[in-house]
Amino acid sequence: MYLVTSEEMRKIDRYTIDSVGIPSLVLMENAGRAIAEEAFRLAETGAARGRPPRWLILVGKGNNGGDGLVCARHMAERGWETLTVYAVPPEQLKGEAAVQRDIADKLGLPAVVFEPGKLEWGRFDGIVDALLGTGTAGEPREPYASLIREANASGLPIVAADIPSGLDADTGETADACIRATVTVALAMLKRGLLLHPGAEAAGRTVVRPIGIPESAARELGVNTFVLNEETLRRRFGLSAVPPVRAANTHKGTYGHVLAVAGSRRMSGAGLLCAKAALRAGCGLVTWAVPEALALPLAGVLPEAMIRGIADGGSGEWADADVGDALSAAADKQAVVIGPGLGRWTGDSGWLRRWWQTVASPLVVDADALNMLAAAGAGTSGSGPAAPSAEPFSAWPRREAATVLTPHPGEMARLCGLSVREVQRDRIGLARDFALRHGVVLVLKGARTVVASPSGEVYVNTTGNPGMATGGTGDVLAGVIAALLAQGMDATAAAALGVYMHGVAGDRAAAARTSPASLIAGDVVDWL
Repeated sequence: MYLVTSEEMRKIDRYTIDSVGIPSLVLMENAGRAIAEEAFRLAETGAARGRPPRWLILVGKGNNGGDGLVCARHMAERGWETLTVYAVPPEQLKGEAAVQRDIADKLGLPAVVFEPGKLEWGRFDGIVDALLGTGTAGEPREPYASLIREANASGLPIVAADIPSGLDADTGETADACIRATVTVALAMLKRGLLLHPGAEAAGRTVVRPIGIPESAARELGVNTFVLNEETLRRRFGLSAVPPVRAANTHKGTYGHVLAVAGSRRMSGAGLLCAKAALRAGCGLVTWAVPEALALPLAGVLPEAMIRGIADGGSGEWADADVGDALSAAADKQAVVIGPGLGRWTGDSGWLRRWWQTVASPLVVDADALNMLAAAGAGTSGSGPAAPSAEPFSAWPRREAATVLTPHPGEMARLCGLSVREVQRDRIGLARDFALRHGVVLVLKGARTVVASPSGEVYVNTTGNPGMATGGTGDVLAGVIAALLAQGMDATAAAALGVYMHGVAGDRAAAARTSPASLIAGDVVDWL
């Protein structure tokens, strides 16, 4: 399923009208009918009444308003009582919206022009929001703002046409005056702002309804952002959301060997979660590398994994670990994951660069390793003083083998020299740009995790829940992606499937508990 910006949708509309030849009035008719049908479904779930439903249709002056007028006509045909509320005098409507206004007038559909404080909201059973479409951004002006606020205050269920008025279709940002919809009917294709937060909350339950625009129009115009769901996994990657059935004549070597360079004295649990998740995600073997002084205390903690102690002079610290010894452990592995729970030390960016340039197998870079990259990008090393001789990450050579970076918003902010707020404002654009510039797969974690490929495609995940906002879940994800890489999967496919599987496991784990708030990272591993 494609995920589009307002500009992409505008071009798709024009392509459909001009090149395919479907008239705009036909598209508007289909859109209005789809909105009405969702309102019918919503009304069926409400209490029985001894009278026809009464609904308010809030109409703006653009094509979104025209969709609302078609909806009002279909409701009237069903026997519903409707009242069209024009935000502005109806003579201001132009083009197809004006055509629908004239049809509504000839049919005698009741209508008024909005005056603040004059509507008797309590007489009605529901609202259709057809005020502002995808082409608007920023704070709604008057009288739209007052109409939106009154609609929200009414407490009535609201069906939004294409996008809630006051919601930015591209970023998901919500204005002060923004419709809080019960259901949003996305017309033809899902708009980015409906999937991204906080827009997803304002949209309520979102349904995508076809209106005659062919999916091929998005492909023809080069749209390359997708909703990450089971359909996308199947159509884009030929993957199932569940692990494939294994052939009977296979063995542990068939499914790859992961090296997890993870954990330290203070954060050994991060390495444990990462290694265990890799095993749960289907790889045949895991070697867990730790400073040698930690190897004996951790032996048997995860009996299914092999412990590899890295010579450290007895300190138990990665700062003293022999990087050559550690790199030798990666020589025969099908994937390496590095970063969870490593800690930081002076010179660590140079240490990571050795891994970056030496490891020939696919590499997953997570947690503290990402902060080492960020420090290299800033021209500093570890938490110590500036290191003028250090080459910034942007100048590091591209790796020939697949590379997956898995930052959360704070880590992404450090990698890019931005604030977290700036990262969150354009998660899709920022992830895509970073992946393209550095030739990596970028997994920007958080609500609606974004997976960006080095070829420019972006996938926005639909699984997961707030209960997963707990320490260690990122370590689990890193292990899952490494396991899929070790099994021979393409890096973008491994990241996409890994993110989706991780979210599904989190959803299963949350459903098994009294409250999602009690979820811990180990629960996610157990439900993989």
